[in-house]
This record gives sequence, structure tokens and C-alpha cells, in this order.
Amino acid sequence: MAVQTEPNRLNDFLAWEEVQLYSRKKVTILADEVLAVGQVVGKVTASEKYVAFNQDAEDGSENAAGIVIDNYDATGADIEGVIIARHAMVKPDGLVWPADIETGEKEAALAQLEALGILTREEA
Repeated sequence: MAVQTEPNRLNDFLAWEEVQLYSRKKVTILADEVLAVGQVVGKVTASEKYVAFNQDAEDGSENAAGIVIDNYDATGADIEGVIIARHAMVKPDGLVWPADIETGEKEAALAQLEALGILTREEA
């Protein structure tokens, strides 16, 4: 029997968000980005567009600015998307990070999210 792998869903990382869509923000995702549900994102300062968080960057995307709520494929052109940008509770095991992120870098990014009101809880 073939093994099937189910992709992440919103409830794999999002434990709670404020009512009336207060936690969410419509954003522009930079062309050529492919983002997965639960991926931590940063905002490129020059363009104000969102990309995958990159702790080694120096363009603004090294600062955690939110978490995408859906799979987004911006291959070829900028697209609109939605992120959790404020006032929410998330499960850390459901977040998507760069493959080469180190523990201290992840802790720093989680602190940046917490400054936005995005709290992580193991028990959430």
C-alpha cells in the first residue's frame, strides 16, 4: 500500500486568533517565492513585499514579520496572500523555518513574533 503524506493545514500551527480577522493581514508576496502553510515570513524593506524568513539576509527578511496561512506559489509574479500578523497563539512544532536555522536564531525570531503579539505555546 502506498504511503500518502498530508500537507500542513492551518490548524497544524494556529491555536487561536483574535475575532473579526484582527490577527490577519493581506500582503504582497514577492515573485518567485513558494511558501507553505505555517511558514514564518519577513518583509523586504525596499519593496515592502513578503518572503520566506531568512535569518542570514540583510534586506529586512531577517526579521520575522508573520506566518502565512495558506500555500502560496508566486512563481513568475507577485501575488496577494494573507499572514497572521498580530495577536494570535501558535504551536511552534507547526511552524516552517529555513533548513539551516540554528536554535538561537529561531529563539530570536520567536521573540520578534512575540513582540507582534504572536505567542507560541507548546500546550496550545
